[in-house]
Amino acid sequence: MSKKINKKVRKKFVERFNEEPLVVFSPGRINLIGEHTDYNDGYAFPAAINKGISAGITKSKTDFSTIVALDKNEEYTFKVNEVAPLEKGGWRNYILGVVGEAQAKGYEIGNFNLSFSGNVPGGAGMSSSAALENAIGFALNELFQLNISKEELIYISQKAEHNYAGVHCGIMDQFASMFGEKKSALLLDCRNINAEVREFNLEGYKLILINTNVKHDLSESAYNKRRASCERVAAKLRVKALRDATEHDLNLIKDEISDDDYRKARYVIQENKRVNAFMKAVENSDIYSLGKLLYQSHEGLSKDYEVSCEELDFLVELAKKSEAVVGARMMGGGFGGCTINLVKKEGLDEFKKEVSLTFKEKFKRNCSIYKVKLSKGTHVVNLKN
Repeated sequence: MSKKINKKVRKKFVERFNEEPLVVFSPGRINLIGEHTDYNDGYAFPAAINKGISAGITKSKTDFSTIVALDKNEEYTFKVNEVAPLEKGGWRNYILGVVGEAQAKGYEIGNFNLSFSGNVPGGAGMSSSAALENAIGFALNELFQLNISKEELIYISQKAEHNYAGVHCGIMDQFASMFGEKKSALLLDCRNINAEVREFNLEGYKLILINTNVKHDLSESAYNKRRASCERVAAKLRVKALRDATEHDLNLIKDEISDDDYRKARYVIQENKRVNAFMKAVENSDIYSLGKLLYQSHEGLSKDYEVSCEELDFLVELAKKSEAVVGARMMGGGFGGCTINLVKKEGLDEFKKEVSLTFKEKFKRNCSIYKVKLSKGTHVVNLKN
C-alpha cells in the first residue's frame, strides 16, 4: 500500500525539481486501546499501520525552501532562518514546527526542497499530523546528517504540534509512528516512554477501521479543555498525573470537584486499567475479552469523556448487533474519525455491506472502510527504478 505512494512522491519530485530525492515513509497509527491516557502519563497500546505520509527531499540550491503538498496541489516557500508559526497555517505549521523546534535544540538546517503525499485520511484518528511531523524530522536528519536520535525526533515532532499547531498532544502518536514494528503493537508507558513490543496475532480475525468521514480538528478547544480537566483533578489529588490515582482516591474528593471533572478523571483511571487487562488477554489469546474491553472503552469515551459523536456511537451499536464483530470502539481524539473493529474473517464481507448500507440510510452520506496491517515505523525508502 505504501509502495504506490512512495513511487508517486519520487516521480512528482523529479518532475518538479529535476533531482532524485531521498524518500522517507512515515506511517499513521492506530491505537488498540488506551485513548487520552498519554498526556496523563498512562498506558496505551498503539501500532504503526500500512498507511502514512511519504516525503521526498533534497538540499535547495537557492536561499529559500520550497514545499509541495501534492494532495492539496499547493506550494509554500520560506527561509529556514525566518521560521515562525503561521496564523491558520494548516499543514505548513507542522513542517515549520519541526524545522523551528530542531533549530531551537541547536541543530543547523539548510534550505531544502520537499514534496509529500499521504494515504492516511486526515481527521480520521490515524494521526496524519504525527506521520507528517516524523517524516519531515526523519528526512531532515538524514539529509543534513544531524545525528538526532529517534527518541529526540519524536519530542521535536511533539513540540511542533504544541507550539506551531496549537495542540497539546501527548507522545503516543509520534512514538508509534516512529517505532512501530510489523505484525506487532507497542505497550507504551507514556511516563518514561518505554515500550514493549508485543506480537498481535489476529489469526482468523481482521482489524477494520470504519471512517465516519466527519472531520475533527483537535486544535479546537475541546481537546485542551479535557487535558486541563485531568490536570485539575491530579493537582487536587496531589499526584503528578492521573496515572498515579485510583478510583478510591478519586471518590474521596468527589464532593470537592465538579461532576464533569470527576467523570473525565474516572474515565482515564479506568482506561489505564483496561490497557493492562487488554495485555493479559493478548498474552492468553483471549479474543472475547479483547472485544469486551473495546466496548467498555467506547462506553467511557462516549459517556464520561464525551469525545464521541452520533456517527461513532451509531457504528459501535451496529457492531454490537453483528455476530461477526468481537469488539469495537471509537479511536483517536474523537468528535469524528473512525471506529476500530475486531471482526471474524468469515463474516467480514457481510458486515461491511451491512454497515455501508445502514450508515448511508441514517446519515445520507457514505462511510469509508479500511483494512489495516500493523507495520514498520518511519524509515528511508529504497526505490528501485
